[in-house]
Amino acid sequence: MTQPGIPNEYSLSTSCYGSRLRTIEDQAFAAVAMGFRRLELGLSESPVPLNGFEETRRETGISVASMVCGCLNPRSEHMSGTRLGSLKEDLRERALISVRRHVSVAQQYGCPVVILRGCAVENADLEREAGVLDGRLAEEGTTDEVAGDIRDFVGRVEKKGQRQVEHLCRSLHGLHQSFPEVQFALEPGVGFNDILNFEAMGWVLTDLARQGVGYWHDTGTIHLREQAGLPGQGDWLEAYGDRLQGVHLQDAAGEEAAMPPGLGEIDFRRVAEYIPESVEKVVEIDPRHGRAEILGAVQFLVDLSI
Repeated sequence: MTQPGIPNEYSLSTSCYGSRLRTIEDQAFAAVAMGFRRLELGLSESPVPLNGFEETRRETGISVASMVCGCLNPRSEHMSGTRLGSLKEDLRERALISVRRHVSVAQQYGCPVVILRGCAVENADLEREAGVLDGRLAEEGTTDEVAGDIRDFVGRVEKKGQRQVEHLCRSLHGLHQSFPEVQFALEPGVGFNDILNFEAMGWVLTDLARQGVGYWHDTGTIHLREQAGLPGQGDWLEAYGDRLQGVHLQDAAGEEAAMPPGLGEIDFRRVAEYIPESVEKVVEIDPRHGRAEILGAVQFLVDLSI
């Protein structure tokens, strides 16, 4: 499975390339050479133009399985999807315009799923406190005291972010009305001040059940949250597995995520128990890891039948 040209059943996120390949044509051909038949248009510091991709698709047979909202713009702290729940109407409107632009591109390339990532609570004091907790976690580790303070903080973020959750639901409802054929999926963020924590994700998915909004799992993000004393892989996948649209497969260790699966701390055997064969599985690792690491990750995942 690690030999060039032997097909595998995973998608490869274009975020894995970083600045190594500067055209979508090169990215697509490189993915096919590694055995991938599907791409995810992922986040990047310098997104490549999609000009010429139509011809490349015809030549390679590769398809676009998913798109992370924000992938058409240079990566920033506040990607477009994170502002759909903003308390400020102008920011919500700008976010909606950006999401509609992404959806139009997704439709152009036959991409069925648009992924929206977490949304930070709009409160300066809570943002600063989240930074302090990050620092304590790095210095002290997950002691009972630190884990308790993090859980208490997440609970306060949950209460403070309820209005933003309501705005997020309204935004997604409007997007569904405009694009009923598009599958939107929500992915939690890693920050402790993210409004899409474990409980809030359930509220949103329940509220938008008729609109078919799904859940997208990220093994690396959830591992980091779990190490801080928050709900882990099994909790998320068991609770929201019936709405699971796909999963970003990456490893994590310590404070580092986006590692090749098999090189970190995540128990992928346990993860495999919760992931149906039918959901989209995307290899998404940091671009500092090259071709050999990507192929090694694929072999690791295949051996586990994920």
